[in-house]
Amino acid sequence: MDTMSLRDGEQSRLNRRLVRFVAIIAAISSVSLMQLACLGQSIDPAGVPIADLRKIGNAPPFRSGPRVALVLGGGGTRGAAHVGALRALTRAGVQIDMIVGTSMGAIIGGLFSAGISTDSLQNMFEDGSLMRSVMNVPLTLSLATAPVRVLPRTVAHNQYDGLYKGAALRKYLDRIVPEYLHNIEHLRIPFAAVALNLVDGKPWALNRGNLGYALQASSAVPGLREPVQIGNQLFVDGGVVDNIPVDVARAMGADIVIAVNVDERFSTVPLQSFKAVGSVAKRLVTLQLASSDAVQLEKADFVIHPNVDGIGLISTKVKDARQAIEAGEKAAWAVIPEIKERFRQLDISSAGFRNSGISSN
Repeated sequence: MDTMSLRDGEQSRLNRRLVRFVAIIAAISSVSLMQLACLGQSIDPAGVPIADLRKIGNAPPFRSGPRVALVLGGGGTRGAAHVGALRALTRAGVQIDMIVGTSMGAIIGGLFSAGISTDSLQNMFEDGSLMRSVMNVPLTLSLATAPVRVLPRTVAHNQYDGLYKGAALRKYLDRIVPEYLHNIEHLRIPFAAVALNLVDGKPWALNRGNLGYALQASSAVPGLREPVQIGNQLFVDGGVVDNIPVDVARAMGADIVIAVNVDERFSTVPLQSFKAVGSVAKRLVTLQLASSDAVQLEKADFVIHPNVDGIGLISTKVKDARQAIEAGEKAAWAVIPEIKERFRQLDISSAGFRNSGISSN
């Protein structure tokens, strides 16, 4: 084996170790923040002024009758399943009056509320543009350059903690969404993104103001992306406290909630699997999510749970995105008959997404 091959092999091993290291740091950060946010306070929407949650801006008034909310959970690349679920619900004519999301669920829900079709959303996953904006700096490069980027902070102290800013996501979203829909109040479907406010330690529903900033804040993974300052508040990924925000949808006035859960299924794993670097931290995060999300899912009327097992949170593989989208559509169609039967009993029309002009194409 020549010297060049040896160097390539060493670099490959180093890259794998760096990625594992970041996964451990992110996982530990998530667990710690979950415990901190739950200490001495409930993750009830009482932590967010109910009056604020009920302000849905200048959106068209609700139709008469029960209000239906779609809640989209966080999950990184696994959130591509939301695209498939939205496509199925749209084609089935399921009436949706509002959308609430966390992290990737907020990104997909916010874009859809702005009129971005499911076909366009799928293209954004398949061409890699969405995930590149979410993770615009490769993990190995982020770690390799971290000392250089941290050095200015020791002098100026003008940056928040994180490997990179994450502004690329907001700029990407601003390009995708028409300018007249850049404010949440103007979206075609009433919408709220959930984020954790580091200042008061409470989950917030971001349901007004700039959409790009709200989605950047809701998906700012602690330890990786810098927190997002909005006014005098500082926000990080809402998934650490309210990953499937059914409570927020209820506080916004939803009578019926359809929740889409893109967590991996929690099951028994082989003993040997915990010898891999980062495996314990990853398992703890999976357990934390399964436990906290179960509380929210019990409050939902219908749960769509695509099989996204094995798809990495920050995977950029096209096949993973396609697999998740297909799983989302399949899981949604399995639940749609129950949804439509409930709608029939309550005399809710199947007119589709309210006054939005949105279709699956």
